[in-house]
Amino acid sequence: MEKTGNKKAAVFLDRDGTINEQMGYINHISRFQLLDGAAKAIARLNRLRVPVVVVSNQSGLGRGYFPEELLEQVHEKMARLLAAHGAHVDGIYWCPHHPDAKVVRYKKENCGCRKPDIGLLKQAAGDLNLDLASSFMVGDRWSDLKCGRMAGARSILVLTGYGRGDLEYIGPGQQVQPDFVAEDLPAAVDWIVPKISPQYK
Repeated sequence: MEKTGNKKAAVFLDRDGTINEQMGYINHISRFQLLDGAAKAIARLNRLRVPVVVVSNQSGLGRGYFPEELLEQVHEKMARLLAAHGAHVDGIYWCPHHPDAKVVRYKKENCGCRKPDIGLLKQAAGDLNLDLASSFMVGDRWSDLKCGRMAGARSILVLTGYGRGDLEYIGPGQQVQPDFVAEDLPAAVDWIVPKISPQYK
């Protein structure tokens, strides 16, 4: 696998259930808790200079369950917790839209950025000069896998969050299947590193 021109391969991460505990809507700052090993896994990619980008559906914002200020606070807390382990993410992209949103500006039927649509990945690719076709998408929902596949990236299902249930009950009926199933984010990074690290030597 080679870089396309000067573009870089990246690792795209779903947030809830992949980086932090899946608690439904994070409607209070206290509900954001990193999963064991997640920060160290991200730090490992950082040391290889692999771009790490969070892409997250946040329809709770559009549904009026929490304000945008709280979402900003959650991401600030995530940055602090990651930094304590020498880790960081290179970008955070989120979709607030939903067809049933109560906040008018977020009420959209087809916004193009809500996963499995690939709008967030395309925005990140443009901002950070990334090559989607040589990148990886990691998440705990089938919508993450479909998003990665539509973007041309390889997709990994983690069994944290909704992952174990999705694998058992959702996956068998799906045409799109993961390129790899990992117990958690550290295991996903174990699988990714040998495939992506030659690009960064």
